Amino acid sequence: MYERSSLYRNGAWVAPASDERIEVENPTTEQVLGTVPAGTAADVDEAVRAARAAFPAWSQTPVAERAAILRRIRDGLAKRQDEIAETISTEMGCPLRISQKIQAALPQTVVGSYADVLESFEFDTRVGNSIVAREPVGVVGAITPWNYPLHQITCKLAPALAAGCTFVLKPSEIAPYTAYLLFEVLDEAGLPDGVVNLVTGYGPVVGEALAAHPDIDAISFTGSLRAGKRVAELAAQNVTRVTLELGGKSANVLLPDADVATAVKVGVSNAFLNGGQTCMAWTRMLVHADRYDEAVELAGSIAAGFTPGDPLDPGTKLGPLVSGAQRERVRGYIRTGLEEGARLVTGGAEPPEGIERGYYVAPTVLADVDPNSTVAQEEIFGPVLSVIRYTDEEEALEIANNSQYGLSGAVWSADQDRALAFARRVRTGSIDVNGGRFNPLAPFGGYKRSGIGRELGTAGLEEFLELKAIQL
Repeated sequence: MYERSSLYRNGAWVAPASDERIEVENPTTEQVLGTVPAGTAADVDEAVRAARAAFPAWSQTPVAERAAILRRIRDGLAKRQDEIAETISTEMGCPLRISQKIQAALPQTVVGSYADVLESFEFDTRVGNSIVAREPVGVVGAITPWNYPLHQITCKLAPALAAGCTFVLKPSEIAPYTAYLLFEVLDEAGLPDGVVNLVTGYGPVVGEALAAHPDIDAISFTGSLRAGKRVAELAAQNVTRVTLELGGKSANVLLPDADVATAVKVGVSNAFLNGGQTCMAWTRMLVHADRYDEAVELAGSIAAGFTPGDPLDPGTKLGPLVSGAQRERVRGYIRTGLEEGARLVTGGAEPPEGIERGYYVAPTVLADVDPNSTVAQEEIFGPVLSVIRYTDEEEALEIANNSQYGLSGAVWSADQDRALAFARRVRTGSIDVNGGRFNPLAPFGGYKRSGIGRELGTAGLEEFLELKAIQL
């Protein structure tokens, strides 16, 4: 099931240029699941060539036809939802309950939403004596991460196809199998040859070749700040448009009149979602001094209920981290936090009790965290929550904005207007007020070093469109 030997190019499964393989590990068992091709720059070149050849016809495909194809993709994903969820849980360790509800389900919503957007989006508008035409940017290169291995692809693929662009994907080599399932769905959806192409491989080889390719018109990247900088550097050589969705260190602010029980419960669950391997996780909980001890005790109690277990068990709330390297990185952050003065409430750097194998980290809550300390400033990407005390609302705002990132966040108050006023002052691309639900039609992206550009909704579509002014 997990052994793959081909790449997808020009409407067919094809042999890669090299015999080199990449081993893919199961983070629960620490055993090799199978292998995928280690693509080369030559593979990227062929894929881009196919996408370039397909672009003229696809860009002129009627909007209604593009919408119909998107709906077929959505339906194909729905038919394979169980298989997709199990694959994600197996290859990157996400608990099956999350893989089903979010990892496999949300991409269907995203793909379908772009079919709906196309029904009302105005590609041509009038401004005075000009027609402002919105035209597809061209060939899109996408480089996606392992933590949401289907969602992060469809956030790029769906708007690119909706816009009339062709597409070349480099998925994460750590969790690549979900991309193969997606491309089987794409193959069945009736896309013209060359519109979508898949090249697996390592970032320094395939990712860099894609970012630096002169025939790529736009690069969309999701991943670390370090890798994002490299993608932007390479793309700049050709003045290629970039969309970057990078890291986060989001603050969950409990104002003094907040419902502490609800805010802490939701906040801990958010911080530990997907093992904490979520860029928009609320990893800093800011609590007023008068309610601080109450919140810390409650956070520790809730976190302790995230018992690590087999991600394929429907009852498991916390699976392994994606790799041994990631586990050691997270454990190192916990040790650093304690060395810098944080107080351990629950969890810690030691292996979780009763776990003999798998890349697990105990659900960890650190209290008395200094806002300027390492664990409060750097993205940990594991089940680690830092609780920070503040004395007044202005200090809370200062701490919330004390970050190189600005991706997400939350604020809680009994007075919604007060919470909304606070939310408007937080320098972040999205923020939830009193547990506001995630909206896949709203723009998603970050301020500061959290990235450039937006995904989802019409804002995501516009990332793949060029503006042309036609004077009459």
